[in-house]
Amino acid sequence: MRQMLLATAILAALAGSAQATDLTIMSFNVWGGGGNAKKPVDETVAVIKAVNADIIGIQETRLESDPCTADSCPPVGGSVAPKMAAALGYYYYDQTKQNDALWSNAILSRYPIGKATPNDTGVEIIVDGRKVHAFNIHLDDSPYQPYQLLGIEYGNAPFLKTAEEAVKAAAATRGPALKLLFDDMAAAGEADAAFVFGDFNEPSHRDWTESAVKAGNQPMVVPFPTVKAIEDKGFVDTFRAVYPDAGLKPGMTWTPTTEATAKDDHHDRIDFALARAKDLQVLSAGIVGEKAPEADIVVTPWPSDHRATMAKVKF
Repeated sequence: MRQMLLATAILAALAGSAQATDLTIMSFNVWGGGGNAKKPVDETVAVIKAVNADIIGIQETRLESDPCTADSCPPVGGSVAPKMAAALGYYYYDQTKQNDALWSNAILSRYPIGKATPNDTGVEIIVDGRKVHAFNIHLDDSPYQPYQLLGIEYGNAPFLKTAEEAVKAAAATRGPALKLLFDDMAAAGEADAAFVFGDFNEPSHRDWTESAVKAGNQPMVVPFPTVKAIEDKGFVDTFRAVYPDAGLKPGMTWTPTTEATAKDDHHDRIDFALARAKDLQVLSAGIVGEKAPEADIVVTPWPSDHRATMAKVKF
């Protein structure tokens, strides 16, 4: 009996002293791997190398069609994910299903990638013996509520006047995709950590705040629903965990291709890396892009029409 108690105590001590896992995560809309701007894949790979990311959610691995409109913009050509993975020495998974949550997505990982979820929104990754779920989504950009509120024409979307109208329109636009994501989360079951990457094509309720309005970054307070719905599943917005004040640190990922003063566009943070784990720590976070102060990690030349978002986490 004494030997059994001693063995139990030793096992408990070993379990309690298990080392925490550190990961650098990243979400990056690569605009056809740079191909839409006729950039070589090497420039996109250089961005990931600069971050030294371990797990990356990639959106737009294939080219946008020509023409590409708000109403119709199917992906064309082959995915650049295999080339990127080969250049990095990483594993990859192309998310090839066609549904409301995906538009030419892929997941890259320093660690082996296991089975995919039924709706193809996520995969299982084993990191040093621990199970991680990586979900990666690309949500519909039309109708785009910031443009609707600001009177910027985009497709046939009507203009909106109130925050309530914007929230209702956003939920209708991206609600079907969230159902696919949440169904996949339920099917995937428990894991030591889970991440959601994506170009949401919708700002966060944490960005259209009173502080952001006072700073002149946003026109009004709007509690956009998509990020909040994922947070309600226990996830943390890694960027806002480090920089909670959107007025002081806007973190705009859309877009480096226009000036902030442009009348036919509006800069916003629509790219996210959210995390969930029992003992999650967000050690650092930042925006990756073409120049400071918009970007915390600067990489030139810059190959995309989005900036990327990254975070270092421990769990």
